[in-house]
Amino acid sequence: MRVAIAGAGAVGRSIAGELLENGHEVLLIDKAPTAISVERVPQAEWLLADACEITSLDEAALQRCNVVIAATGDDKVNLVVSLLAKTEYGVPRVVARVNNPKNEWLFNESWGVDVAVSTPRLMSALVEEAVSVGDLVRLLRFSHGDANLVELTLPEESALAGTQVGDVEWPEDTSLVTIIRGTRVLTPTREDSLEAGDELLFVAAQAREEQLEDLLSVRREDATS
Repeated sequence: MRVAIAGAGAVGRSIAGELLENGHEVLLIDKAPTAISVERVPQAEWLLADACEITSLDEAALQRCNVVIAATGDDKVNLVVSLLAKTEYGVPRVVARVNNPKNEWLFNESWGVDVAVSTPRLMSALVEEAVSVGDLVRLLRFSHGDANLVELTLPEESALAGTQVGDVEWPEDTSLVTIIRGTRVLTPTREDSLEAGDELLFVAAQAREEQLEDLLSVRREDATS
């Protein structure tokens, strides 16, 4: 897979290193000469250019990229890069970094963004996830379909503890994608039982989140009354 990363700062270089370790082709783009540190990620391609300019993106052959990551520290730049990648070059997947949470509402399919990653929001979500049981925590937002990656740790008193996945009437537009049980990561089947303490990861429409939280958090005595 070929990936172009706009922004060769600490974030961009870190992403590049991870992708290269996983066998992907990576191109780092930055307009600041001081950011071009080939020795830090020698396996990557490097391009000194302004990622907001069509001529630069032509030189980068963005049409050959499977993914573009807008990872600069400037939200305006990330939005422009995302829009150009999607509309001018037809890049299948565009991931954009959100620096200021107040700008998060802009990072949607109208600007070519498939996945928006807000570092402040993600950090706060991970804190919530570590201390919350029975509360739905939003980890990531997907622009297409208005869906989110959400997590809930199944509480001890949940009526669904001990219930098989296939026997649960899940809300519409929700999908249970992973069960984390201790150190194990499980791909759920209809026969798998839910256990108290399971971390459940869903892709769910935002409009269904409250319904999903109510379903998972309902107490045993409430379900039988």
